[in-house]
Amino acid sequence: MRSSIKRLFSRWHLDNIKVVRRVIVSVVGATVVLIGIALLVLPGPAFIVIPVGLAILATEYAWARRWLKKARRMASNVVSGRDSAAPRESRV
Repeated sequence: MRSSIKRLFSRWHLDNIKVVRRVIVSVVGATVVLIGIALLVLPGPAFIVIPVGLAILATEYAWARRWLKKARRMASNVVSGRDSAAPRESRV
C-alpha cells in the first residue's frame, strides 16, 4: 500500500515539475517575443530579440520550432542575398 502511494506522489511531483517548467518557459519566451515586437517600432535590436524569444519557446513548443526555422531561413536568405548582391561591376 505504501509503495503505491509513494509511486503516486512521485509521479504527481514529476508531472507538476513539467507543468511548472512549461509555464515558466511560456511566460519568459512570450515576454521576450513581445519585447521584440515592441522593438520593431522602438529603437532596438528587434531582429535579434524575436528569434531569442522563439528559441526559448522552441524548447517546449513545436510551432515555435517551425517559426524559428522560418526565421533562420529568412535570415540566411538575407545574408546570402547581400553577398550575391555585392557590387560585381561598379557603375561610376
